[in-house]
Amino acid sequence: MSLAAAQTESPAPGRIPVLDIGAYLAGEAGSAAPLARAIARTCEDTGFLVVANHGVPQQLVEDTFAVAEQFFARPERDKLALKVGKYNIGYLPFGGQVVRHSPVNKNTKPNFSESFYITRDRAPDHPDIVNNKPLVGLNRWPEDMPELRAATTTYYRAMEAMTTRLVPLFALALDLPPDYFAPAFAEPNCTIRLIHYPPHPSPEDNEFGFAPHTDNNFITLLAQSKLPGLEVRTAEGDWIRPPAVPGTFVVNTGAMLARYSNDRFRATPHRVINRHDRSRYACPFFLGPNHDVVVEPVPTCVGPDNPPKYEPTTYGAFTQHLLTLNFAHRRAGGSGVRPLAVVVTTSTSTPARCRPLHKPSTEAGGPPY
Repeated sequence: MSLAAAQTESPAPGRIPVLDIGAYLAGEAGSAAPLARAIARTCEDTGFLVVANHGVPQQLVEDTFAVAEQFFARPERDKLALKVGKYNIGYLPFGGQVVRHSPVNKNTKPNFSESFYITRDRAPDHPDIVNNKPLVGLNRWPEDMPELRAATTTYYRAMEAMTTRLVPLFALALDLPPDYFAPAFAEPNCTIRLIHYPPHPSPEDNEFGFAPHTDNNFITLLAQSKLPGLEVRTAEGDWIRPPAVPGTFVVNTGAMLARYSNDRFRATPHRVINRHDRSRYACPFFLGPNHDVVVEPVPTCVGPDNPPKYEPTTYGAFTQHLLTLNFAHRRAGGSGVRPLAVVVTTSTSTPARCRPLHKPSTEAGGPPY
């Protein structure tokens, strides 16, 4: 049986938890600690969770899905006029990406999907544009479809505000002060990727809507689609689906969180196969630190018995490397980026728990694991 045809199981109870973050976002005292403990547990297991009562209006989500469907229905020539370039912003056509960095599968075929990338919407006279800052460019908008820009930039702002408020929970989950990552996310790098997955009921061998991969950012938030398709690989090698709860977001770990945590919170492989007889749409939101921030294992996740597994790198350098590795248009043009120096671990054992930065209080029940 091909990997694409492998049976997908329903999630085991609690394996991918649904967490209500409403009280935390409202500033309710004592609400952060239990969430941090739950995040630590699931990030040490599947690396996936679902958040409810997140404060992002459902209408913004629905508007984003609607304009995504409208955009991908446009004539091919119109979409190709907005094709991605060196900044990886705009339209990525079918055949534009082969995931070459998968830790669980030798991907040989392009993703059976098309995408549209949206970053922070900057004006042409923004200093980062004028100074040609690496990985920063202007969004590419169809002139005759203003609703695409209106809907997605509104969604972008709401998602950036909400997701950055989740970062302190991940700091607490790593036994760090809640504001530990604040400088890294003072001006975060965020991307919306609108994706269209055509019907794919009988995929060929090693063929996927989105091949098995890990994300390269800090955390990713995925609005629930009308049709299931996302599948998560457990440590045991099974593929399971996150709970499909309307109005929630699926959250998963990325490579930057794995590096910060020295692989305590590993980036979890996942894939997408649209086995349905109609198109599926997705609009993941990727949250990453500033491109200039040096990412390295945090103090609570290293020690004499748990040395750093990764050399320090910036998020920008890491992103440049993976973009060149995975995207045909960048491989053809070349980037001059040297491979990152990475200390790779091949251990499949459970990652070591971080040691507390501060001595845990026994009265409070210890660190938030």
